[in-house]
Amino acid sequence: MKNKNKRKKPVSFRLNMLFLIVFALFSVLVLRLGVVQIVYGENYQREVEKTEDITVSTAVPRGKMYDRYNRIIVDNKPLNAITYTRFEASNDEETLKTAKKLARVIDVPYTTNVFDIPENKKYESTKDVVRLTERDMKDYWITIHPQKAKEKINKIDLKRVENGSMTDLELYNLQLSRITQQELESLKGDLEIIAIKRQMEAGYSQTPQIVKSDLTDKEYAIVSENLGTLPGVDTVTYWERYYPSQGTLLTLLGNVSSANEGLPKDKVDYYLSQGYNRNDQVGTSYLEKQYETELKGKKEIVQYVTDENGNLVNTLELSKGERGSDLVLTIDMELQKAVEDQITKQLLQKKQMNGTKFLDRAFVIMMNPRTGELLTMAGKKYTIDKQTGQPKIEDFALGNLSTSYTMGSVVKGATVLAGLDSGAITPNTIFVDEPIKFAGTKLKKSAENMGPINYSTALKQSSNVFMFKTIMEMAGVKYQYNGSLPIKANTFSKLRSYYSQFGLGISTGIELDNESTGVQGGSEIPGTALDLGIGQYDTYTPLQLVQYTSAIANGGYRIKPQIVKEIRTPTIKEEEIGGVQYSFEPEVLNRITMKEEYIKDVQSGFKRVTQEVGGTGYAFFSSASYNPAGKSGTAQAYAKDSVSGKVVEVNNSTFIAYAPSENPEVAMAVVVPSAFIPSATNTITKELARSAMDTYFNLKKKGEQEVETQEGNQQAVIVNEN
Repeated sequence: MKNKNKRKKPVSFRLNMLFLIVFALFSVLVLRLGVVQIVYGENYQREVEKTEDITVSTAVPRGKMYDRYNRIIVDNKPLNAITYTRFEASNDEETLKTAKKLARVIDVPYTTNVFDIPENKKYESTKDVVRLTERDMKDYWITIHPQKAKEKINKIDLKRVENGSMTDLELYNLQLSRITQQELESLKGDLEIIAIKRQMEAGYSQTPQIVKSDLTDKEYAIVSENLGTLPGVDTVTYWERYYPSQGTLLTLLGNVSSANEGLPKDKVDYYLSQGYNRNDQVGTSYLEKQYETELKGKKEIVQYVTDENGNLVNTLELSKGERGSDLVLTIDMELQKAVEDQITKQLLQKKQMNGTKFLDRAFVIMMNPRTGELLTMAGKKYTIDKQTGQPKIEDFALGNLSTSYTMGSVVKGATVLAGLDSGAITPNTIFVDEPIKFAGTKLKKSAENMGPINYSTALKQSSNVFMFKTIMEMAGVKYQYNGSLPIKANTFSKLRSYYSQFGLGISTGIELDNESTGVQGGSEIPGTALDLGIGQYDTYTPLQLVQYTSAIANGGYRIKPQIVKEIRTPTIKEEEIGGVQYSFEPEVLNRITMKEEYIKDVQSGFKRVTQEVGGTGYAFFSSASYNPAGKSGTAQAYAKDSVSGKVVEVNNSTFIAYAPSENPEVAMAVVVPSAFIPSATNTITKELARSAMDTYFNLKKKGEQEVETQEGNQQAVIVNEN
């Protein structure tokens, strides 16, 4: 019995020790839970209640644009800016308070037509000016006069809302309508606050909205120092497009929306589906729009962490941004500027001559006929400044593809080739150039009677009659003096089918919006078929004309015009240009059906125009060292007199050329609509053609040397860094 008791004691002791240890551990656990619950409970509760809101993307610089020799055309200018981000916890009272604080330290441009603005607050009409409406002011009045706003609503109004005969929105609009003009007058001293508040509220929740860009250094510093007292406000860098060459080529480069404009209204859904914010900047026209995907860059992604009440708790950077890819254009910017200067000079000079009342624009477009690369797309428009009454020359490069004109005799190369291909004429065909007449019509003739000629001489001296007789042969009509002209409608479609092979009357294939394909003459009167054959019926664009010229110059291939040469990766260093991401290759759209020997004969005729005595371009090109070929043209057109309202006959003047004639590297079209009235004349197109072609050959070597130097310097830097 005694031994049994001795064995039980150790077992009881160990069991008690185990219970004691368990009790101690449990006590520690309870104590720890108490500390967590009582001491840190609120902190942990806030952590639990934190929510991760939608991510916000911050703008980055757009890609740059360079010319073919890596000269900068479009850059980005950094501007100091203020943004405001509305969170769920933001309320109208807090927004107004912030707006008042900002109004004391920044100057926001605004305008309104509700009542006169003090002189020192009048700004030019630009996209950055806040345009205040009467509605903006009434909304503001209700915000600062809540009691008086309530008094604008009576019991009858409230009852109508209760019984459903009036919505809350209709009630609010009724409330706004009862605000008097006198009450609005009391807001004159608050206009800048209203403008700032309007900008702050223009954005969407959790989306930074530009309140003002291009802050002064003083404004930027003051706001930055006081961010702690300005909830939702931040100071950032805002990027604006910068054009070192100012207005050169501006209409074709395109526009970018401002942060205030945001996404185009007609394409909001599309851009939102692509991950854009509503107030993002996007390309809205031409190159900026066409290459938006490449130029926009990769935005910095930031995530705002808020508590359950929507208050900002923390900001997390999810990914860094990267500016957009760069475009290298086919344009030679030095050539572009030089040709634009030549056009400006010619317009101002020729406007001083008799018969140029309706002269108001001119175009010079140059293209590599082997690759389709556009080397210059110069266009200028002459206007009178309404304020000063002085002449003003504006960029109109866009007109090269968006406007069309009757081009005259420059299309005769296509007419000759159509005649040869159709079998209407042969290389041995001789027609007598003499005045021709049909019953009931006036004489139709060339500038001078040339007698018996072949098609080469017809091109050299620009015979109308040779083309008329070619078209009659195509239509199966035998000419008789004062006889009938039974040309059928299918002759028009047959001719146009031939012209379209060269790009005349159809899309050139250029990847830019708003390209015109020209206008076909509206009737099929037999005599107009003859006019069609000398370029005096259908209209064509300067771009179509240079594509046609290139097709003859390169031996019969219609090449797609290209204005972008390469897409390159963005670089950090300003002086460097990145590697090639994508290179655009030449694209042949079609081969014309004419025999190679026929094309060479037309080329020979074009060469005689500029290099043989009697050629219509000989006086201007005979001394050229680069072996040019070309063709001149004059076309009848009509213009409306802005004073009398009468329609007046005018002459369009054109010239096409390419060089060297044996192995062409540049093709050109010069178009000057309404150059002079029939009783006058001038040589503007030939002068522009000669000066532009000279400039091309003079500048070409310079550009190539610049690229070699730049690439050499860049390679030397890489070697030194390694």
